[in-house]
Amino acid sequence: MDKESPRSGTAPDTGTVVCSRCGISSEEPRPTWTCSVENGTRRYFCDACARENIRAIEGRLDSSWW
Repeated sequence: MDKESPRSGTAPDTGTVVCSRCGISSEEPRPTWTCSVENGTRRYFCDACARENIRAIEGRLDSSWW
């Protein structure tokens, strides 16, 4: 299994979750964070980044459009 880079959302061996937009990390997934699957890759967004881009998220636009 390939390791995902921290910017892609997770570091599987440590359990740390990293926001794909701003890079802030958390030791575990938080209920206020948003998870998105884009082109087969799971991406996590912290509550601040999710709030800033909620219309694009609800419109199902990939994060590259934000």
